Amino acid sequence: MALNVIDLIKGQLGSALISQAASQLGESESGVSKAISGLLPAVVGGLANNATQPGVIDSITSAASSGILGDLLGASSGNSVISTVLNTIFGDKAVGLTNAISTFSGVSNSNTNSILNMVTGAALGSLGKYAADHNLGASGLSNLLADQKGMVSSLLPAGLSLASLGFGNWESAAIPEMASDKSQVKSDALPKVEVTRSGTSTANIDRNDDNTDGGSIWKWLLPLLLLGLAGWFLWKQCNKPATDSTTTTSDTATAVVQDTAVAMGTNSETTTAKTPTEIDLNGVKLKANTGGMEESMITFLKSDGYKNAADDAALKGKWYNFDNVNFKMGSSTELEPGSQEQINNLVEILKAFPDVKIKIGGYTDKTGDEAVNLKISQARAEFIKAALEKAGVGSQVLEAKGYGSEMATVPATASDADRAIDRKMAVRFAK
Repeated sequence: MALNVIDLIKGQLGSALISQAASQLGESESGVSKAISGLLPAVVGGLANNATQPGVIDSITSAASSGILGDLLGASSGNSVISTVLNTIFGDKAVGLTNAISTFSGVSNSNTNSILNMVTGAALGSLGKYAADHNLGASGLSNLLADQKGMVSSLLPAGLSLASLGFGNWESAAIPEMASDKSQVKSDALPKVEVTRSGTSTANIDRNDDNTDGGSIWKWLLPLLLLGLAGWFLWKQCNKPATDSTTTTSDTATAVVQDTAVAMGTNSETTTAKTPTEIDLNGVKLKANTGGMEESMITFLKSDGYKNAADDAALKGKWYNFDNVNFKMGSSTELEPGSQEQINNLVEILKAFPDVKIKIGGYTDKTGDEAVNLKISQARAEFIKAALEKAGVGSQVLEAKGYGSEMATVPATASDADRAIDRKMAVRFAK
């Protein structure tokens, strides 16, 4: 299966960078995220559509040593290489692109243009680094980009289409465009329509390559094929065994990388699926998850596990992950709704066991700049510590430390869903 270049580039456009960009541009983080989600597929599509242009390939290969990935925000203020590439891949359509994304995201036109430069810089730098790491020459890089053509349109966020971005007549018809009434496919579309969704298999539909009458054939053949497929699907459903009640969970990838607190980690207390319950804490009822952080901590404390621990070393390897504390994307000071309840539960546990001491840890995955990862993980750990201090149990918190990606185990090239296990906040007992 071909490498998904968009996932590769997302690794450089993490939540920390989004937060910094929003602050620098004076826009909301959600607006910047939406702008990136629309611009990234468009930029990759533009590069793929110009994969044979020597100027584009040269710009990508030189980006590996230019240090562009270390200064993506600086790239938004103007970079001759980025400007040249944008002019090559978009030409006079760049204005229409920024206008469409500005309307879609709510970010001003000028700031959308800055984000476009930032996304393009991330694309050039990520592709350049990948090519250098894998010894890809110009032809290999061109082939890699060409492989992206079939998936770009399907990765545009809801509400955007190639036509709405002004690319209905993109040169060489690199990406198939649906007609305005969605009932027929243009006769000059690709020979193969490829739909790619993260975590699922790729389906291909081949069409007749006869250029003389292919369009007329498909005007009646496509509806027949669709009717046939619909009939087959209904037949399968009607003949499905009554005992088959398997439920499938969708794993559709999100457009922009988001930080979530995860229920388990490599060196952490394993928790079960989130099932709400009430836990009795010496007469106080805590709303938590069965087998979650609170239940595991209380069980350990009631078993005299903490009291019997000889020293801090005996407690060091036992971390309890917050399974319901989520920071807003890119933020270290704003929690998602419902997160405060678990912090309040931790306060109650510390009050019930006033001799107990804890340490707080913050973690990120391996994507993005490590210095930024350390900074944001440290800030989040300190945020939780400050919340505990405000609640009157701060004396029981010995340390709040951000580890960045130091403890991460999933490669940066993995999917966002796989990397989520490395993004977490945790707490452990200490002495």
